[in-house]
Amino acid sequence: MRSRIIPVIFTAAVTSLATFYLAARFQPHPEFAMANDHSQVSVHYTGYNGENTANAGPADFTAAAENSVKAVVHIKSTTKAKVVQGSNVDDIFSQLFGPRQYLIPSQMESGSGVVISPDGYIITNNHVVADADELTVTFDDRYTTKAKVVSTDPSTDIALLKVDGQSNLPFLEFGNSDNVRLGQWVLAVGYPLSLDATVTAGIVSAKGRSIGINKQQSQTAIESFIQTDAAVNPGNSGGALVNTAGQLIGINSAIASPTGSYAGYSYAIPSNIVRKVANDLMKYGTVQRAYMGIQYVDSKSATPEQMTAYNIDKRDGVCVMNVFQNSGAALAGIQKGDFITAINGQKVNTQPELQEQIARYHPGDNISVTYSRNGDMRTTTVKLTNLNGTTDVVKGDGTLRVLGATVRQMSEKERQYYNVDGGVVVTEVGNGVLARQTQIKNGFVVLGINDTPVRTLNDLQQMLAQFTNMKIQGFYPNHTGMYYYGLTLNQNGQ
Repeated sequence: MRSRIIPVIFTAAVTSLATFYLAARFQPHPEFAMANDHSQVSVHYTGYNGENTANAGPADFTAAAENSVKAVVHIKSTTKAKVVQGSNVDDIFSQLFGPRQYLIPSQMESGSGVVISPDGYIITNNHVVADADELTVTFDDRYTTKAKVVSTDPSTDIALLKVDGQSNLPFLEFGNSDNVRLGQWVLAVGYPLSLDATVTAGIVSAKGRSIGINKQQSQTAIESFIQTDAAVNPGNSGGALVNTAGQLIGINSAIASPTGSYAGYSYAIPSNIVRKVANDLMKYGTVQRAYMGIQYVDSKSATPEQMTAYNIDKRDGVCVMNVFQNSGAALAGIQKGDFITAINGQKVNTQPELQEQIARYHPGDNISVTYSRNGDMRTTTVKLTNLNGTTDVVKGDGTLRVLGATVRQMSEKERQYYNVDGGVVVTEVGNGVLARQTQIKNGFVVLGINDTPVRTLNDLQQMLAQFTNMKIQGFYPNHTGMYYYGLTLNQNGQ
């Protein structure tokens, strides 16, 4: 009898182990997704497991929740139906009857937004309002009105909206995201899954996260997310992440999920970045980007050769790979091979952390930079500049002066007419490095640099700061084919 039972037990054990192995082996990996709502999502009840939660902690969320829901709005984004022309002109049908035309039906998406002033300025995500023809905002008391886009910043995924005729709206005050600590309680407030205003709670599980999702909108994305385990679902994009005092410490933007719905982690843009970008968009119409004048790398992005040459894996901070001559960093004495460890006393060990610190300042600001050189710790003051090496304000009229030339962003009508996602138009070549090294003419449309798309002025600025040897690609209106130009910048960025 025993001899019969043992094989049965052995077979059952082997089968169980094989099942666990296959489940773990083929479990889908998490994907990052924007947390805006594209469609209706079925609602399911969650079970109660009977666990005792009496010792969960003394945190009281009631005041923060009540104040937050009054200042968080529901945003509906409508894109009108449009006819587009097919790009394939080589098929027989197009040759006989002309290019085919296709109807794209009207679409509606939804997200959330945060009122940041009593006169109706609202912060949300750029991906919530991108390409929208009409925006409708609904407040917690059901009041609904139209909103207009003031300006957007795809690099940080932030958009600034405005509703007119308001003077006494409830709004959220900004908190200091530098003071956010791992393990602290936070609330996520928004309009998920087509529901009314919803509040969820969680803790901060990480800071300075870069997940690459903003590169869907801008190849020169700035990411340093606050990661939490507060439940965030489609529709929460642009909503508020607040602390228990009811202060805005982040704008919810993305989730990590294999299904598109919440699976344990959500990501918010730190409030210090949001506040700076919002103020710039409100005052100038565009973001005033500040630069130290360096190229840098950290342990996560360095190549094996760079890791070995600079001992990056054995040192704290961000490694300086190059310093542009006459830049703020060069004038402050920073050299190639130094490791930046802190900005104004805030520790930085990764590229996202360094980006987060610099992104909150303007050209002309002075910052304290702590760095190590051959093991010696030093501190210096760096004066930040814009991409042109000056402290001039970049105009918000849609034009920018770079490489001695004047450029502007393509309009929505131009993008539709030429069937492109974006681009930058050279309106005046000027007599700078662009004119000296290339044969680019007025009207040239820049679509990419080094095979990386350039859709906005911010993309162009970031690319020029990132590369010294460039292949510029684009087209001339009313001319067929793509054109390519080579350009090499010296350490002065000229």
